[in-house]
Amino acid sequence: MNIQALMQQAQAMQKQVEKNVEAAKASLATKEVQGEAGNGLVKVTMTGRHVVKRLAIDPSLMDDEPDMIEDLVAAAINDAVRQADELYEEVMAGATTGMGLPPSMKGLFG
Repeated sequence: MNIQALMQQAQAMQKQVEKNVEAAKASLATKEVQGEAGNGLVKVTMTGRHVVKRLAIDPSLMDDEPDMIEDLVAAAINDAVRQADELYEEVMAGATTGMGLPPSMKGLFG
């Protein structure tokens, strides 16, 4: 195989990976995860692109100390972020599947 053919193949692979990554990112914008804290007393719904869509606080918490409510909101957001990050890794791994890329290179496209 000559070098020119190899370069053309590499360019074609790059375009396909870029197309797959863009599709994966678009998909992440529509997928949602839900983080919770306090046994579900605080719930945060977030997209796979880390956009918070909803925050639900159980009315029973309104009589509690503001510091506790703030801590539960922060914990629920952190839980949602962790889940969104896991979803991101899963979706992006699928975007480069079958491309023959070594694992160390897959992160270059996210």
